[in-house]
Amino acid sequence: MPQLMFINLPVADLPRSIAFYEAVGATKNPMFSDDTAACMVVSDVIHVMLLTHDKWRTFTDRQIPDAQVSAQVLLCLSRDSREAVDTVVAQAGGAGGVIDPNATQDYGFMYGRSYADPDGHIWEVMWMDPAAASAGPEASAADATTA
Repeated sequence: MPQLMFINLPVADLPRSIAFYEAVGATKNPMFSDDTAACMVVSDVIHVMLLTHDKWRTFTDRQIPDAQVSAQVLLCLSRDSREAVDTVVAQAGGAGGVIDPNATQDYGFMYGRSYADPDGHIWEVMWMDPAAASAGPEASAADATTA
């Protein structure tokens, strides 16, 4: 069985967050969802657990940071093309997210953009040229200096 990743995020409005993540391509797994949490399936191995603040507090005593003004993590997902990166970022904007809270990165061999969900959690979306990636980090670094 492959190792699975569950990213847990505190959210202020669970229905709004479910709608947002569905708009950017995730599907809700009802088996692991209720009125305090929703399991959003991003891929076969990546799941985002959206947790109400009360539910979040059952896992930790640490304060929930305001993701609109601070960042604890940057989450990054790959896409198959530059166009697919632009598409998901546009979908996020159309669903109420903030487009490009971080600067667009375009190194020729690698292209990345970002969006923030309604709670301010930042997601980076990137594409990398497989040929450049297979050539190794030295070739990618050389490409970056000429881009």
